[in-house]
Amino acid sequence: MASVDIRTRSGQTAGSADLDDAVFGIEPNQAVLHQVVTAQLAAARRGTQSTLTRAEVRSGGRKPWRQKGTGRARQGSTRSPHWVGGGVAMGPKPRSYRQKTPKKMVQLALRSALSDRAADNKVAVVEAWDFSAPKTREAKEALATLGFEGKVLLVLDRDDETAYKAFRNLPDAQPILASELNAYDILCNDWLVFTKATLPGAVKAAAPEPEPKSEPEAPAAASETAPAEEQA
Repeated sequence: MASVDIRTRSGQTAGSADLDDAVFGIEPNQAVLHQVVTAQLAAARRGTQSTLTRAEVRSGGRKPWRQKGTGRARQGSTRSPHWVGGGVAMGPKPRSYRQKTPKKMVQLALRSALSDRAADNKVAVVEAWDFSAPKTREAKEALATLGFEGKVLLVLDRDDETAYKAFRNLPDAQPILASELNAYDILCNDWLVFTKATLPGAVKAAAPEPEPKSEPEAPAAASETAPAEEQA
């Protein structure tokens, strides 16, 4: 099992974290990666392209010339596809480009992309982005201190709103929620940076079991024999 150093925002080492082999240590499946990324790009298409057929083009209701006697080819409308300004035959119409991709295939593509970045030593873990205010200058300095060159994908928790606002204006930084992590964004960036809270496959320490409550002792039983009455 591979391990990676956990560093603070200032670049100091604050421990280490183990990368789960089931997530970061598999053999990348190139075919599944290609199919899932293609489906993701296809789903991003709006699909609003449209052309006019001969029934939708304006005018052209009158026959251009009579059927016979002119020496020219017979024509029924100036909006036929072979006329300039006419309709388009078999042109594109609005449609959805979405492809149905099984969930297991999407998960395999995500693990393949994570394993590819881990094999290139491009996976880093930061203890926490402790920004007091969303300042882009501090975010830029933090990336330079940690030595991240190129495009960086920052996987954040929902509570890291300040960090998200600090990184979103940087052209080479892409903040993303852990629930939105996908294979395409991983492959488009050079570095993959997690926090301790967003590292997938991290083993969390189990909470200590509560100690069993001791039952209260039962009160001493009263004496069955009553004391004898004193005789007068």
